[in-house]
Amino acid sequence: MATHPHSEQLAPVAAQNAVAVEVRDAARHYAMGATLVRALDGVSLTIAAREFVCLLGSSGSGKSTLLNIIAGLDRPTAGQVTIFGRELAGMASQELARYRRETVGIVFQSFNLIPTMSVEENVELPLRFAEVERAERSGRTRLALDRVRLSHRVSHRPSELSGGEQQRVAIARALVNRPSLLLADEPTGNLDSRTGEEIMNLLREFNRELGMTVVMVTHERSLADRFADRMLFLADGKLVPERSERSG
Repeated sequence: MATHPHSEQLAPVAAQNAVAVEVRDAARHYAMGATLVRALDGVSLTIAAREFVCLLGSSGSGKSTLLNIIAGLDRPTAGQVTIFGRELAGMASQELARYRRETVGIVFQSFNLIPTMSVEENVELPLRFAEVERAERSGRTRLALDRVRLSHRVSHRPSELSGGEQQRVAIARALVNRPSLLLADEPTGNLDSRTGEEIMNLLREFNRELGMTVVMVTHERSLADRFADRMLFLADGKLVPERSERSG
C-alpha cells in the first residue's frame, strides 16, 4: 500500500526502539458491597513503540480496565504505568487531561458521536477543546477525514452514516490531535465481519504508515491473529498463557 502523502502531518513517529507502554504490578480493586473485586490484579507488561498489540480475554477478564488505566481514564489502586517515559501516577488532573488530549487517541465500541453535529464538527471537537486556531483546526480535520476516506461526508450527521462510517468518523476524531498511542476498545464489536475487517485494515495502516503504537481490546481471536504483532491474554485480572485464557 502506498504511503499517504500527508502521513507525516498526522502523528509524531516514535523511535523504533522506544518503549511506548510500561505497566508494572498494576492493580485495580474496588468494593462491591462486602466483596472486594480485583478487576486488575498485578499486571506487568511492556509494549514497544510502533507495535500493534491486542488484549484478549473473556468478559470481566480485566482487559478494558487495563486499557482505561493506560488511557488515564482510571487510576490503578497500586502499581506504575509509564507512557513514553512519563509516569501517569505523578500527573495532576490538568496534566493528565493534557496527556489524554495530546498523547493518546481513544476509540470505543460505541461510536460516541454527537448526533446534532456534522461529521466535520464531531472530528474537530477535540481541537476546539485544545484551543487550536480555526485555520489549523480546519486543515487537520479535513486531513483526518481524508485519511479515513470520508472527505465526501463532512456535512452529514451521524444518523445518515452506516455503522462502519460512524466508526471511521470516531477514528478520525481520535487521530485529529496527532496521538502517538492509539487505544481501541472493541472497535469492531458493533460491526458486521466485513466492516470490522475494514476498520482493522485502517488501524493497521496507521500503525505501519504513521508509526503509531496501537493497543486494542478484542474478543475476536481471528482478527487479532491476522492483524496484531502480538497478543496478550487476560483472565481474572491477570496476564495468563494463551491456553489459560481459552479455558476460562
